[in-house]
Amino acid sequence: MAAEGLLVSLLPRPGLRTEIERALPGVRVLLVSEAPRRPWAEVRALLVGNPRRELPGLQPGDLPELEFVQTLYTGLDTFPFDRIRPGARVAGNVGGYAPFVAEQAVALLLAAARRIVEGDLMVRAGKLRPTAPVRHLGGRTALIVGYGAIGAEVAVRLRGLGMATIGVNRSGASRPEVDRMIPVGELSEALPTAGVVVNCLPLTRATRGLFGPALLDRFPPEAIFVNVGRAETVDPTALARYLAAAPGATYASDVWWNEEFEAGTVEMPAALAGRPNLLGSPHRGGIVAEAPRFVLDHALENLRRFFAGEAPRYVADPADYVDPTAGPADVGR
Repeated sequence: MAAEGLLVSLLPRPGLRTEIERALPGVRVLLVSEAPRRPWAEVRALLVGNPRRELPGLQPGDLPELEFVQTLYTGLDTFPFDRIRPGARVAGNVGGYAPFVAEQAVALLLAAARRIVEGDLMVRAGKLRPTAPVRHLGGRTALIVGYGAIGAEVAVRLRGLGMATIGVNRSGASRPEVDRMIPVGELSEALPTAGVVVNCLPLTRATRGLFGPALLDRFPPEAIFVNVGRAETVDPTALARYLAAAPGATYASDVWWNEEFEAGTVEMPAALAGRPNLLGSPHRGGIVAEAPRFVLDHALENLRRFFAGEAPRYVADPADYVDPTAGPADVGR
């Protein structure tokens, strides 16, 4: 008899059930689109993408036996921990988008260093000269802040460009992909030596606004600052002041402070709008043809571990995200 087990709230698409059942043989799979009635009394695990969209009004009593939640996406800064059964473990899909986002980071870095947008506009205007010098990245040092799965993929690619790499994480524990690792407490000291900073930080209570005046004032005047982490880890007012004072610097980002995915819009902070040393892309690092299957497979592997009695990976500590003095979460924000 199939084990009671997995509720899937992902938007339905052809072949979804088959892919999940192939990865999790013996686990009973319930799709919300096929079994919308609540409560789901015998479900032990949940696979979810956007809770607000997929499970509007979710309450702990809707999944009274829930033990484990696997999200399709990496970040948990908007996950509604207060809307699930207390004690249920929640894991982000860490690494699910890593190779795709890392490529986006390198693309932004190269576009900034080689002034690709400026060059494109020149050619379209029929101009060949004069052209401003571009930067060679070989031999420069890159700080990779928030060194996890994405950071490791970035490091491998930057090594291929001949760059020295320094990873930054909580502990400073060594990793083979970088030349050296440092704890986040040493970030301020390291910044003046870095021609490139790549931000891969998740958004947590500890990282919100981390790149504020104290750190941005330590950046070299011609640094390239690439952000593929979360926009809210950077203080936009302090960033605008740095970019105004350092016209040779560039902020190249795939993530923004006011993103409205359902509306398909983004609002640029007034202090940054029109800055010539800002380069943007519309949060599309993970939107590649190969991503959906890779991302789902990555999430299903963690669910396989759970149903096999193994410890799931990347289980979050809600205290990293939830302010105990705050009110109820807006589901899926």
